[in-house]
Amino acid sequence: MTAFATPLVILLGSAAILLVAYFTYGSLLARLFGLRASAPMPSETLRDGVDYEPTPPSYLLGQHLSAIAAAGPIVGPILAGVAFGWLPALLWIIVGCIFLGGVHDLGSLVASVRHRAKSIAEVVREHVSGRAFLLLLVFIYIALIYIIVAFTDIVAASFVDVVTLEDGTRVLGSGIASSSLLYLLLAMAMGVVLRRTRISLTAATAIFLPLVGASIWAGQRIPFDLEQWTGLSPVGTTRLWGALLLGYCLVAGAAPLWLLLQPRGHLGGWFLYIALFGGVLGLVIGSITGSDVIRYPAFVPFDERGVGASAIAPILFITIACGACSGFHCLIASGTTSKQLRRETDAKAIGYGAMLIEGMIAIVSLACVMVITRESARGMQPNAIYAAGIGRFVATLGVPATIAVSFALLAFTTFVYDTLDVCTRLGRFIVQELTGLTGRAGRWLGTAVTAGVPLIFLFTTPLGPDGAPMPAWRLFWSLFGASNQLLAALALLGITAWIWRTRRAWWIWPVAGVPMLFMYTMSGWALFSFVRQGFAAVLESGSASDLPSSPVPWAALVLIGLAAALAIEGLLAFVRPVRLPHSDAAHSVSA
Repeated sequence: MTAFATPLVILLGSAAILLVAYFTYGSLLARLFGLRASAPMPSETLRDGVDYEPTPPSYLLGQHLSAIAAAGPIVGPILAGVAFGWLPALLWIIVGCIFLGGVHDLGSLVASVRHRAKSIAEVVREHVSGRAFLLLLVFIYIALIYIIVAFTDIVAASFVDVVTLEDGTRVLGSGIASSSLLYLLLAMAMGVVLRRTRISLTAATAIFLPLVGASIWAGQRIPFDLEQWTGLSPVGTTRLWGALLLGYCLVAGAAPLWLLLQPRGHLGGWFLYIALFGGVLGLVIGSITGSDVIRYPAFVPFDERGVGASAIAPILFITIACGACSGFHCLIASGTTSKQLRRETDAKAIGYGAMLIEGMIAIVSLACVMVITRESARGMQPNAIYAAGIGRFVATLGVPATIAVSFALLAFTTFVYDTLDVCTRLGRFIVQELTGLTGRAGRWLGTAVTAGVPLIFLFTTPLGPDGAPMPAWRLFWSLFGASNQLLAALALLGITAWIWRTRRAWWIWPVAGVPMLFMYTMSGWALFSFVRQGFAAVLESGSASDLPSSPVPWAALVLIGLAAALAIEGLLAFVRPVRLPHSDAAHSVSA
């Protein structure tokens, strides 16, 4: 392997491309959207200390990044890299996060701020139609439910699994559970300290971040082993952990931002930074010593992908969502981040910049695939590949392998925590919008419904195409990816309609319109293939007894119907007379 084809060179080259994109295309987008530091902000005008709270950009960036990242830029790139080879995955990540994901995230954030920090669905209601608003809310709520199902199942399984390192050392999942519980307690303690004392954010970070590091070391020594304590089977223990995690969602989804979401997001952001820095530094040393070379093929031919092989299009573009372009991000940007943005000009760093950082996280995850062989990748779960890869990189710095892998697994779990409680909070917002319930009763009822529905799926045993039991997250991952990308297309539709109908700015078509059409095509193609595969037996036999038992084709069918109806509403919005001027017309630049 030449010096120009190493994980380090690929990582540094990708970082350079993304950095240039931030200062060029990112600055262009900031000018086109007309960001102003003096614009009135919903975080100030609607401040309530629960959901609306002006937040320093350094604090908000980590929280936003950890919320949008979660396990997505780890699981997706690893699955795609293993299936198709690392090169197609790398190209999609770089192109996607610059020209699709970054535009989507920044546009969603700015659109929400300009509409009193309302959700992207509210933007669609104002600029497309009331019917489109209701359809999109239903679409988003369905997506949130199986996002919660998938990520709850991943974390619950990681608390039960045992990772065995190459030297035979074992990293206990129950130890990771202990570390994660300590981490949550430390996050809440940090929130109370910041709220009740005069301590600065820097000082609080300097105190609590090392304590989180100590919890990684302590977790393996005081494992929280539910399997041993309850006598349940591994499957039963995983389900119990799933129920406990949903209980956490119930509490976290209704708690004030300052108590848990903000401090945990801030600490989680530092996990991301440390994982990135440790991975890069480890790759530098590994490159110098020659220990880290590319072992995995850049491209896996179709006939070598094994049973159930899929074509790159559309599967690559729905497998890697977070890290390239993810509709889930519009829910974060317009659901929680817009309510905390202190100045409009911060949107470039937090909206566009965080998306590029997530792209780097995805590339580091992909590097974990590059350094293993195809044989060793078979049968390994994505979190195990990530933990082994990050552990391998960090171990070159002299960190014991057990600590390095424990850090990677806790980081993985930390990212998912952010997704779980943010999804629950967003689901609560939707229930409140649909029912009109407000106050404490509406807050708790909306949270309880959103956290309770996933229990139905977590306490069933899904079967794969071969009839064998499979994890719930794997069953829902492809559906999550397809609907996630379709949600991105719908958010881009709302952004395009907003700019066109209020400003008639031609630039919105190449900037957001083309990405919208691409995401619509890829996600619709994937959903249609799920429906065709799921209903293949009944189409051949004509018998109702052959109707699919899996929820995937049924959900895909519903989502296709919703997407088609929304597309029609969008077309009607574009042909209706343009409304000029709009209240935010002063923000626009000459087109």
